[in-house]
Amino acid sequence: MTTDTLRNDGLDLSALSLREVNAALQDASEGAFTVLNPGGAHALACGLDAPVEVMIRGHAGYYCAGMNQCASVTVEGNASTGVAENMMSGMVRVRGNVSQSAGATAHGGLLVIEGDASARCGISLKGAEIVVGGNVGHMSAFMAQAGALVVCGDAGEALGDSIYEARLYVRGTVASLGADCVEKEMRDEHRAQLADLLARAGMDADPADFRRYGSARQLYNFKIDNAY
Repeated sequence: MTTDTLRNDGLDLSALSLREVNAALQDASEGAFTVLNPGGAHALACGLDAPVEVMIRGHAGYYCAGMNQCASVTVEGNASTGVAENMMSGMVRVRGNVSQSAGATAHGGLLVIEGDASARCGISLKGAEIVVGGNVGHMSAFMAQAGALVVCGDAGEALGDSIYEARLYVRGTVASLGADCVEKEMRDEHRAQLADLLARAGMDADPADFRRYGSARQLYNFKIDNAY
């Protein structure tokens, strides 16, 4: 079966194996594809490195759209652990909710979660941008090094624990801040970045309603008192 046929007829996981579906997506250099009956399959649409568009009509399992580069992937449902893990560029959008570790270690690109995200959203974030329409769970942005996390709802406990230089924007309440994470001033540059992220994510929210959090930079240097 040719790639053109699969593009026109859809990639149906009730008839094709996960390996066949991923191979068709990875082999394509352009075009738009629809994945039917995903049934919570794990590692779906992973390793894409071309500007293709992928529409997944249903729920996805672990590590959906992991290692994404250049592609635009939309999940019309929920996604499980590690969606867009280690993403390099492109865009991943989840219309529903996601489980823990969304966007883990992501270096670039934009991850949009229209619903809620569970624990450790944006863990070890390395430059990507994440916009969450709902709430995030505990220890989100844990050890986030660069990039941005926007939360239009509330944040759970230990937000930004051991954070480096990522920027966190939260509209709702924060249960507690993690080690070395503090509230910071919202300057014009931050309001501009936030407005741009909300617009690109398609979120109807006022940047004036958000507060910014980031590193207090107290964990950067060794302190002799900690040796005793």
